[in-house]
Amino acid sequence: MKATWIYPLMIVIASSSYGILSTIVKVAMQHGFTSSEAITSQYVFGFLLALVLFIATQRTLPKLTKSSVLFLICAGTLTAFTGIVYGHSLNYLPASLAVVMLFQFTWIGLFMDCIIKKRFPSRIELFSLAFLLAGTILAAGIIDVDLSQIAWQGWVFGFAAAFSFAGFLQINARPVEGVTTIGRTFILSIVSLIVVSIFLSPEIIWNGQLTAGLWKFGFVLGLFGIIFPILLFSIAAPKVGGGLVPILSAVELPVAIIVSVIVLKETLTVIQIGGIILVLIGMMLPSYFAGRKQRMISSSVE
Repeated sequence: MKATWIYPLMIVIASSSYGILSTIVKVAMQHGFTSSEAITSQYVFGFLLALVLFIATQRTLPKLTKSSVLFLICAGTLTAFTGIVYGHSLNYLPASLAVVMLFQFTWIGLFMDCIIKKRFPSRIELFSLAFLLAGTILAAGIIDVDLSQIAWQGWVFGFAAAFSFAGFLQINARPVEGVTTIGRTFILSIVSLIVVSIFLSPEIIWNGQLTAGLWKFGFVLGLFGIIFPILLFSIAAPKVGGGLVPILSAVELPVAIIVSVIVLKETLTVIQIGGIILVLIGMMLPSYFAGRKQRMISSSVE
């Protein structure tokens, strides 16, 4: 029974953690910080929290093979790259459209898994994607948005964010031999901090912004944007599989919308509520049918 629901639930919790990040960044901006500073603080505190966990539980890194090192560097780079390009997409796209572009990771991730495993998508996976894509468009509220004036850079950055996040999910669906979950989280936090510091705002480390109040947002962003998702994805993604992970991760969208309504007092229309319901249906369908199939197999064995 454990294998049928606990690991998908961990994926849902990890994705829900990502869902609250945009609202926290907006609150940080309301307090006078830039989005670049907020995102950088996320990776600074993500590293510090991972370091504390690592020292408290392990203290020494395992001997890594060259393939493991390259694997972890790639995973950390994709983690950072997603945040960087998604932030850039917001300079060109309305927030609602940027969310829709990011959520193209659902079908990109599924087809990545199909290419890697040399298989075709199942009917239930395609059926779920139809619900997810329709629900995403409705939930994001972009029906009345004029797309003709959108700069091409917005589309490029938005699609790049979706592609890199899909790649991150696929990589985390693969175990790394000889590396514990906390060790993996620590290494990924180092790599992602280095990459983000190159492209965003490393000066927050020494210019006093952290002590001026940015640390509060950085701590929450690091906890929910680095520690929780990487730990949970590292544990659950190899058990769930690369095809189902992107579908379950779609819960990030309704969580992002609901949190923005509660915290930022944004309006929520009936159409958006309908879109959230479609996303949730599309997200739950594969798990429901997988559980149903396993129960049928178990009953036939008995």
